[in-house]
Amino acid sequence: MTNSAITASGLRKAYQDKVVLDGVDLDVRTGTVFSLLGPNGAGKTTTVNVLTTLLKADSGTVRVAGHDVATETKAVRSAIGVTGQFAAVDELLTGEENLQLMADLRHLGTRESKRVVEDLLHRFDLTESARKTAATYSGGMRRKLDLAMTLVGRPRIIFLDEPTTGLDPRSRRTMWTIVRDLVAEGITIFLTTQYLEEADQLADRIAVLDRGKLVAEGTPGELKRMIPGGHVRFRFPDAERLAAATRVLPDGTPDEENLTLRLPSDGGVKSLRTVLDRLDDYAIEVEEFSVHTPDLDDVFLALTGHSHTEADAR
Repeated sequence: MTNSAITASGLRKAYQDKVVLDGVDLDVRTGTVFSLLGPNGAGKTTTVNVLTTLLKADSGTVRVAGHDVATETKAVRSAIGVTGQFAAVDELLTGEENLQLMADLRHLGTRESKRVVEDLLHRFDLTESARKTAATYSGGMRRKLDLAMTLVGRPRIIFLDEPTTGLDPRSRRTMWTIVRDLVAEGITIFLTTQYLEEADQLADRIAVLDRGKLVAEGTPGELKRMIPGGHVRFRFPDAERLAAATRVLPDGTPDEENLTLRLPSDGGVKSLRTVLDRLDDYAIEVEEFSVHTPDLDDVFLALTGHSHTEADAR
């Protein structure tokens, strides 16, 4: 049995002479968060639309939950849930009625639908607001209700497109907690987001899409280590030990005022252990150290030629 929730090979899509996807390969492991990043026009929405059966690729193969998206469309749709950038709730209905509507569309029995609706209201902390119309909900509450509606069908894979757009920091972190809880239950999350911090916090793996091609993929840590500028900063008890460390590690840049030595490093365990062992060989005591790596915006800039903030403004 495969451990992949989503696989794509050689995915291509073009509109007349404009190539939108140019040979995209994906492998999303079951029970993980996979985040797709890229500037506007990179092909993120097209990718999601193909994976969720809303759009047919020109060539390539895609399997979602073990089913071919081209020939087993119904099976794919029954296994996935999709939440768009804007909450798709009916504001004239109450929160409870929105969930009941989804239960009816899923043809759940009366007893089961009642249980599912009550459980989801409780889970998303919407019980007290269950009989208020969605029009009275805050943005965070609407996003929670939207995701709760997606879960009525018990999907194994959920596509989250910009799930926290427009939310305040507290509501955003609440959504992060919900996402982590879903993954803990074995659900796979395919995430697109404009917030690099969100991808950094949630994603097990990140892929960067630019001009229809995947230009990088890896864990957040792996992507950061790809970019120059990472370093380790060591702090020493006194100037004597700092001077000794500077002689032993000539590539380092000392700061005599703060008793620190900055040493270029990829931040990896192996390279860090090598440096610490070398200092230990010379009996040089280190008071503390900290690892500094480029952030995802640095990665985005290096890979696409502009920062994520600039890309989002386009």
